[in-house]
Formats: sequence, structure tokens, C-alpha cells
Amino acid sequence: MIQFSSSIARISQHGRALRRATWISALSAISLLSGCAGVDGQKNAGYGLGGYSAASADWRSSNDPIGAFLARSKSGNGLYYGDISHPLAAHMMTQLGVRYRSGGKSPDTGFDCSGLVFYSANQSLGLKLPPRADDMARQGSQVNIKELTVGDLVFFNTMGRKYSHVGVYIGQDQFVHSPASGGVVRVENMNDRYWAKRYTGARRLDLTEVASK
Repeated sequence: MIQFSSSIARISQHGRALRRATWISALSAISLLSGCAGVDGQKNAGYGLGGYSAASADWRSSNDPIGAFLARSKSGNGLYYGDISHPLAAHMMTQLGVRYRSGGKSPDTGFDCSGLVFYSANQSLGLKLPPRADDMARQGSQVNIKELTVGDLVFFNTMGRKYSHVGVYIGQDQFVHSPASGGVVRVENMNDRYWAKRYTGARRLDLTEVASK
């Protein structure tokens, strides 16, 4: 009887250990999905969801980030995809969730920041931009941050170079980009501390010139 009780106790302890391991694995998986290494390779403590609070980043932790984003309410925290009429910004939003890849220029391989803009500009506007962010910063016309409109290119110094990172503005102080190794194409808030202190300027592409080509 004592031997049987000891066996039961061992099974119970094993079950508890297994449950703990399962929870630890689940929490680790959640951390990997929501964590974000900075584009300069530094860990952004407190910015695991791109600087969003948990309330405004619920869609990004979903298994279906695009579907969850589209389902969000206009009132409060975000944009409907249908609100974005600029072809470049609209196309960028169709790439949400595509993984980051250094040098990548297609959804099949993944994107880096400039590769995403390069691909979307070509697909949506028929425009072949330079492949590097710092060269993209010479295109179009300069825009003051207070005059940003949907579709403007926004630039950041993330690697010690003034225009080392690029995304596209989608309104309400938000931009879409491909962030860093281990990340996916996603939306960020330009007012978040990490991005606000690294912002270096914006450019507006001339769509009338694009249309005439």
C-alpha cells in the first residue's frame, strides 16, 4: 500500500512538473511573438510590441494579425485598412505579418525595411525606387513632420546613419515597416520614445510624375 501511494505521489509530481513546463513553453512562445529586437540590434525594454501599450497592440499578438487589425474599431486606437486610399500605403498594409529578412525584396523571401518599400512602390505605383533607404531619402520632396500625409516615406537613424531605416506613414502618427531580424512587417507609433528620438525626416513621392511615366 505504501509503495502504491509513493507511485501515485510520483505521478502527481510528474504531472505538476509537466504542467509547469507547458506553461513555461507557452509563455516563451508568446514572448517570441511579441518581442522585438531594435533595428539597431539593441533590445527595446518596454517596447516589446513596437512601443504600443497592450490595449492598442492586441491585433499584433493574434495568430491572424491582418484579420485582427481589420477588425479594430475606428473609435480610439487605430485605422481601418479601408481608410488608407494612398496606393503605396495600402499595398504596404497587405504585407502585414511577412517576416523580416536582411536584403529581402519580396513576400516569398521576406523584407528588410527598404526592400518592403521598394517592392510595394513597384507593385502599387509601377515605380522603381533605389533599393537603399539613404538613396530613397533623395526621392520626391521634403515634408515637415507636422504636414505628414498618408503615403509619405518616413526615415529614422537606427544604425548610426541619418537615413538607415524607412517606413511609410499611414496616418494618426503611425507608420508601417519591416523592423528587424526576428520581426514581421507591422505598424508602429511615431510618438513612441524609440522612434521619436530616431526620426530624421520624411519625403513625399510625386504621384502625378509617376502617373505620367
